[in-house]
Amino acid sequence: MGALARTIPTIDLTGARDGTPGGRQRVAEEIDRACREVGFLIVAGHGVPPELIAELRAVTYRFMDLPEEVKARTPMRPESYRGWAGPGAHSLAASYGVDAPPDLKESFAMGPIGVTDDPYYWAEEAGQFFAENRWPPEVPEMEDVWVRYYRALNLLATDLMRLFAIALGADEHFFDDKVDRHLTDLVGIRYPPLDEPPAPGQLRGGPHTDFGSLTILQRDDAPGGLQVQIDGEWVDAPFVADTFVVNIGDLMAEWTNDRWLSTIHRVVPPDELAAEHTDRLSFAYFHQPNYDAVITVLPECTSPTDPPRHEPITSGEHFGRKLGAVRGPELGAAAGA
Repeated sequence: MGALARTIPTIDLTGARDGTPGGRQRVAEEIDRACREVGFLIVAGHGVPPELIAELRAVTYRFMDLPEEVKARTPMRPESYRGWAGPGAHSLAASYGVDAPPDLKESFAMGPIGVTDDPYYWAEEAGQFFAENRWPPEVPEMEDVWVRYYRALNLLATDLMRLFAIALGADEHFFDDKVDRHLTDLVGIRYPPLDEPPAPGQLRGGPHTDFGSLTILQRDDAPGGLQVQIDGEWVDAPFVADTFVVNIGDLMAEWTNDRWLSTIHRVVPPDELAAEHTDRLSFAYFHQPNYDAVITVLPECTSPTDPPRHEPITSGEHFGRKLGAVRGPELGAAAGA
């Protein structure tokens, strides 16, 4: 890998969003290079209103600043990945097979919206993927803001998946019917100031790869943040205002026969001088295909000398297995939640 690939590239989506084939092809080629070399990219020109992002951050801080006993009235329960999880509830490193202390964070999660009485959403295979979202009555405006942001990112993710298809040499709409009833969770993650040093090996988010098709991360520039492992070294993800960090997950890597990288990353604490005064808030949109989508290696990513390296697996089976590893004993394993 060349020196240029040691940084996360910034890609402006404006040329793709104008709808011209030439513009979409050029952006898709940039995406292909980033996903081959790093597995991460920073996207500008994404079209999500900055006013909406500001609303999201403000309303979430109003919730996160409540006393723990109040937040605990909207708890994340073992049967579903919805609501508030307090400090010590998760260890991301566990999903990567690493025994590590709980992550230094708290979080609030929501899942799919627009669930109807269609049997698809209530089939046994659906498990708790479409569980009802839970909202804190103490912050009544939170639901409206989070749902509007979720919808905005649904549109962005759909377009990114279409650009992915172009980048991989497939039909632009190849992924459409595999993500039209996706399982995406939106998680607000608050990394509070530290009043004592972390335990040995304890991080804000342990080393891990993401599970699904792609992740869209909205973050701030407070000290102590995202690092990506490149060539065996930890590289700080640069902060670029008015952008999102996007990375692919394990399923997209498998879909592409490992042509694209699902890269290990982590969230580090701030240094000791900043620890007591550093409050960080990030939002991760974990895009996950329909539970019954069968992830089979794309023929465009194989050759006689590079046959498929992965057996087919459904999105739901993979997601449940990974999530069960991440959730600590306080929340249980709840595969399919």
